[in-house]
Amino acid sequence: MGDGLVPGAAMSKGKGMTGHQHPNRGLSVEWFTPPHILKALGPFDTDPCLPGSANGLYPQWVGRIWLNPPYDRNIGWWLERMVRHRNGIALIFARTETNNFFEFVWEQADALIFLRGRLHFYRANGTRASGNAGAPSVLIAYGKHNADVLRRCTIPGKFIQLRS
Repeated sequence: MGDGLVPGAAMSKGKGMTGHQHPNRGLSVEWFTPPHILKALGPFDTDPCLPGSANGLYPQWVGRIWLNPPYDRNIGWWLERMVRHRNGIALIFARTETNNFFEFVWEQADALIFLRGRLHFYRANGTRASGNAGAPSVLIAYGKHNADVLRRCTIPGKFIQLRS
């Protein structure tokens, strides 16, 4: 994109791990990852959740993955795919009590950063949403290299090593 934004994932209404206050409800379901997050963590080879793209669960994932999955009740499918791929970083809400978090994060991830404050996602036109994401977020590393990237990044939050 010419505006310098790197796409993240669409956010939509959901329950459980994915239920949240939608920034600017009703205007759009496509939101982009804040550019400072991707700048601090990149580069990535593949983003299977580009807004408006085909279902990224089905094509072969290649290289280092950026995963900001649709925030809906099917988030477990995306996290399971990331667990199998073992090379990337995911951004999801920090719903630490859910089955998906226990199965695909606590039991499978290498490291986490619980982000300080709440993110403001961006619209496709490059403007920041006026409302925050409505819930705390966490970055999840799968693979040693990605855990090292989280450990060294300057994104404000609390780093937690889960596996060495």
